Amino acid sequence: MNEPSLSVSLPYWQDRDPLEALAVADAADKLGYHQLWVGEMATFDAFALASAIGNRAGGIPLCLGPFAVDVRTPATIAIGSASVAALTGRQVDVAIGTSSTVLVEQWHGRQRRNPARHLEESALILRGLLAGEKVDFTGRVESTRGYRLRLDAPRSTLTIAAFGARALACAAKTADRVVLNLVTPAQVRRCVEVIRNVAEHENRPAPKVAVWVTAAVDPEPEMTATVRRGIVGYLAAPGYGEMFVEAGFGAIVDLARSGAHPREILAAVTDELPYSVGLFGDEPAVAARLAEYRAAGADEVVVVPATSAADPAGFRTLETIVRVDHEQPTP
Repeated sequence: MNEPSLSVSLPYWQDRDPLEALAVADAADKLGYHQLWVGEMATFDAFALASAIGNRAGGIPLCLGPFAVDVRTPATIAIGSASVAALTGRQVDVAIGTSSTVLVEQWHGRQRRNPARHLEESALILRGLLAGEKVDFTGRVESTRGYRLRLDAPRSTLTIAAFGARALACAAKTADRVVLNLVTPAQVRRCVEVIRNVAEHENRPAPKVAVWVTAAVDPEPEMTATVRRGIVGYLAAPGYGEMFVEAGFGAIVDLARSGAHPREILAAVTDELPYSVGLFGDEPAVAARLAEYRAAGADEVVVVPATSAADPAGFRTLETIVRVDHEQPTP
């Protein structure tokens, strides 16, 4: 069994200064976390931010994404990842996913085309490109012909963001790692079982499983308010909504999908929701919850720290979690 690892994902909270991402990155590096995940939402381009982080002091490996396969082509993901690796000298891994209808269709004006199929075809192309191969591939949704990286291939591992049955099956067949987001320990256990069963059927090793977990040790009201605002946009999204329903929050999902104003939805989101899918509370509570995610089958817990004016890097939370994780016995 692989030794469990502990990583950090940049949080990009809506009501915080986007530049605090640099402080979070520095804290993760200083505290010895395994990897720093650099995604993209509404602020930074992930490749630009990763290059800026990679040229600061320290050497924490990077995972870029998950990138939406309906927005970025496999070639642009491979080019960007190779660029960051060449410009920073750091290990650069890659994550992809289907993202949401809001991001793909409203923000970028693209169509979500057969999401599970597109995810699988993008993964197959990317594996070759990231290894430095010339890839010729024509699928139902995605294709490429004749391109090979001119920069040194980053030799990235490939992660797929998933939790629906078809996406989990795709990840089990093609990925090195699967990442789950906003899930309870019970949901992690169920997803791990699906991944292992599909991988066994495909006669390949099961991918590692990472879980993004929002966290705050002894959270201030400002922190939990920030986290609740961040969750609002996920409640109506396909996949995420179903997972929240499964976790017992169907009424809030129904409200979000009814077209209610975000202020009304936010007012209905109590702290119970983020607490159910995260690491919140005093040190013993956080340690116990971390152990639950480990016991459920998470090979890697990726901490998404809540931040505040008093702690813009979430340093206290990150320091506490890395310490209690070291104190826990390996499953």
